[in-house]
Amino acid sequence: MKVDILAFAAHPDDIELACSGTILKEIEAGKKVAIVDLTEGELGSRGTIQTRYEEAKQSATILGLSARENLNLGDGTFENTSDNRLKIIESIRKYRPTIVLANALKDRHPDHGRAAKLVADACFYSGLLKIETFLGSTAQEKWRPSLLLHYIQDQYLEPDFVVDVTKYWTKRMDCVLAFKTQFYNPKSDEPETPISSSDFLDFLNARGRSFGRPIGAKYAEGFMKSRTLGVNSLTDII
Repeated sequence: MKVDILAFAAHPDDIELACSGTILKEIEAGKKVAIVDLTEGELGSRGTIQTRYEEAKQSATILGLSARENLNLGDGTFENTSDNRLKIIESIRKYRPTIVLANALKDRHPDHGRAAKLVADACFYSGLLKIETFLGSTAQEKWRPSLLLHYIQDQYLEPDFVVDVTKYWTKRMDCVLAFKTQFYNPKSDEPETPISSSDFLDFLNARGRSFGRPIGAKYAEGFMKSRTLGVNSLTDII
């Protein structure tokens, strides 16, 4: 299955929190998008592995994804090893995306920066002929995405560009709240965490408004480039 955009996340819900509005926008425009979660989020204080899978599935339905899978690399323990790079290369060669989205280059959670580097390295090595991978018994062809972008997460990082997602903000927040064990739920009796209060939802809205203000949008999502971007015309830039 070839997709236009393949989004990697260290944990289920990373994508929803950082760039689900952009994904909704691209899918409405006719693009195919898949998500690969690197871990099951098993170290989270709230919920279980099973509920995280159920929530990820519900969010995938809201988003309209072409596919979503989990590599189960180990929450909090995965490293940038050759075995883990090969698993990500297999996903890249399976979906053959034009664009890859990856975690923030640095962030409050140590997994995010490690995942960013791991995915970035895999994107490069995926284009090397002599690195062999297989889908079942079939050898995969080499594939290197045309563009790697990093979404911005908890810590504020200056974006290289932002995407107006005002039209999709309500549905975007529905994707976030699909992870009902993780975020604000007044009926929950699970332990409180930095992301389970209503204040955290206020923060998400404020971050969206902060990114949107410079371009005259109510809400936007920010991204950082991995290399110099090119445009065909100055009119491509808002």
